[in-house]
Amino acid sequence: MSFDVSADSGADAYNAQVLLSDDPQDEPILARLRDDSRTEFIDRSAEFDSALRGLRPEVEPDLLAEPVRWAHYPWRHAVVAVPGPRSFARLRLDRNRNMITLGEQRRLAGLTIGVVGLSVGHAIAHTLAAQGLCGELRLADFDDLELSNLNRVPATVFDIGVNKAVVAARRIAELDPYLRVRAMTDGLTIDEMGTFLDGLDIVVEECDSLDIKAAVREAARACRIPVLMASSDRGLIDVERYDIEPERPILHGLLGDIGVSELAGLSSTDKVPHVLRIIDAGRLSDRGAASLVEVGRTLSTWPQLAGDIAVGAATVAEAVRRIGLGERLSSGRVRIDVTRALDGLEEPALPSPPAPSASAEPTGQLDSAPAEAVAAAARRAPSGGNMQPWSIVSHNNSVIVELDPKYTSTMDVAYRASAVAIGAATFNARVAASALGVLGLVTITEDDERIPLRAVVKLAAGRDDTLAALYGPMLDRGTNRHRGTPSQLTTATVADLTAAARVEGGTLRLLTIRTDIERAAAILAATDRIRYLQPRLHAEMISEVRWPGDDNSDGLDIGGLELAATDMATLDILRRGDVMARLAQWQAGEALGQDVTERVLSSSALGVVTIAGHTLTDYARAGAAVEAVWVAAEQHGLGVQPVSPVFLYAHDDQDLDELAAEHVAELRDLQGQFRSLTGTGPDEAQALVLRFSHAPSPSVRSRRRAANGGTLG
Repeated sequence: MSFDVSADSGADAYNAQVLLSDDPQDEPILARLRDDSRTEFIDRSAEFDSALRGLRPEVEPDLLAEPVRWAHYPWRHAVVAVPGPRSFARLRLDRNRNMITLGEQRRLAGLTIGVVGLSVGHAIAHTLAAQGLCGELRLADFDDLELSNLNRVPATVFDIGVNKAVVAARRIAELDPYLRVRAMTDGLTIDEMGTFLDGLDIVVEECDSLDIKAAVREAARACRIPVLMASSDRGLIDVERYDIEPERPILHGLLGDIGVSELAGLSSTDKVPHVLRIIDAGRLSDRGAASLVEVGRTLSTWPQLAGDIAVGAATVAEAVRRIGLGERLSSGRVRIDVTRALDGLEEPALPSPPAPSASAEPTGQLDSAPAEAVAAAARRAPSGGNMQPWSIVSHNNSVIVELDPKYTSTMDVAYRASAVAIGAATFNARVAASALGVLGLVTITEDDERIPLRAVVKLAAGRDDTLAALYGPMLDRGTNRHRGTPSQLTTATVADLTAAARVEGGTLRLLTIRTDIERAAAILAATDRIRYLQPRLHAEMISEVRWPGDDNSDGLDIGGLELAATDMATLDILRRGDVMARLAQWQAGEALGQDVTERVLSSSALGVVTIAGHTLTDYARAGAAVEAVWVAAEQHGLGVQPVSPVFLYAHDDQDLDELAAEHVAELRDLQGQFRSLTGTGPDEAQALVLRFSHAPSPSVRSRRRAANGGTLG
């Protein structure tokens, strides 16, 4: 611990030596300093005396009689005349009154405060000293000041290379040579925690280490010492009153049950979710959150602004004042958001003129009625975002599946994605009808202006044994978004998947070579980035996600996304349109494609189902092929996840322009690369991209709207 007195890093490296002219011990020191040509003497004692006499109310005579001292600052090679300690405090803090009264100043001068981390902590420690909110400061930081710190640390180029705690202590000494300051230049370790905390009234914690953050709080809680923390973005302030709540969980319980020892054993990646919860990532400013996405890519580290830190310092100072004076201050967190406050500017209220006078998802069991069972099977079909773009009606002798335009989205260009869903639903209906022995004629039409596409499955005596055998696997079919093990597909599996598509008139084009999958991953990641950055596409994508408590009869259950803890923690950022707009403005956001990259690379194969032709009926036929392939994959124990590149249903530049006008050229190029990679001909339509993986079972299954408006599980 560096509470020492060595010449380079000890107390004389940052404390002023206060000397008295008529003190026998101090006189020789002053004489040597006067004889040193390198040392400058600065004497404004007459100005101090005049100012002291001008205070109102008049100061006590004994203050005026206090002899002048000389403060020696070795690092400045200077000696400055200063009033005595009591008159110095009165004069320096006079303009705090009556925001802080004289009596309150005396009480606060009895506080001993520790500050851990002297970047943000420097501004806080200096503010506490400037406002006279303590009588002693303990500062801990192992790091030396760098040029890049000067964007927010109130230091100068003369301080570069000096320990941050020493830099702060020197600045405070130049503000008030009588304020006791001790600096721990080795930083704060768990072994030294007790010595640092001994006798403290308040701890201000501003370090970067999550381990030390937790350890400081556990130790402070044991000593019943309150802890304060300022996070610069949007003025987030944390107050933990362990002095009055000794059983309170550290960091408001945001760490869960994990202890300091367990935390120390986590990797940096495993600590990310905890850090994001602590900083409340979902409520960061758009610039701060967008910057977080770029850290390690276009930014070297987390950005902080001196103005934001100044706001934090002011807020911590107010919290210290309240604690020190016994005023009301509960545990918790709050934002002092200057940006939003300025957004609320309004004209002041003017006096009102005088008022005028009065004179002036399914279970898998067959329903009792065949038509109802067939309709229920149709509703089990996959659809983009699980939005179920259909109206499915059952009669005694038919099941009708109609495309419902009210469920369309931007990526559903000309209802082509909806048509694929209609085709998949019709395939399911055929499977169920075959299992029940009531498969009749199936017709698809698209000549109704009100209903873009309609499929009718007639129910009559009839059976297709091949389809009937798929009834169980069809009911078991589901989306699996787990990252998988990229082991190769067997020859038999590949043959069955391609045959399933061919039977329905489609073609499955599989990518199984790792270099091809890597190329596809790069293409799909680039389109995913566009989807995040284009406001309408992003809003629609986020609107598909269903959170706990939401109606989950459609859309994607958050649990079914199979997100890792780190990804789940960052989703609060990725769902924000303002953050995406900021990334788009910066032409950044490379990390936005990381999720799809990792998922595709974890796959055993990537496939695209194609069909000859481009009409809605063709897309419906392709939808049947998609569902047939998906069910076949289910039979082989594969996990299947659809991947929807933005360009998937675009036929030309006009379509791309409707999708994302500012990205037409990029999307055209990406689409060309993908079609070339998958060997898709110019006369073929791509219905859906599927990734196949060997993965654990899905955590949840997507649910469906029932015919009566309820939910099918």
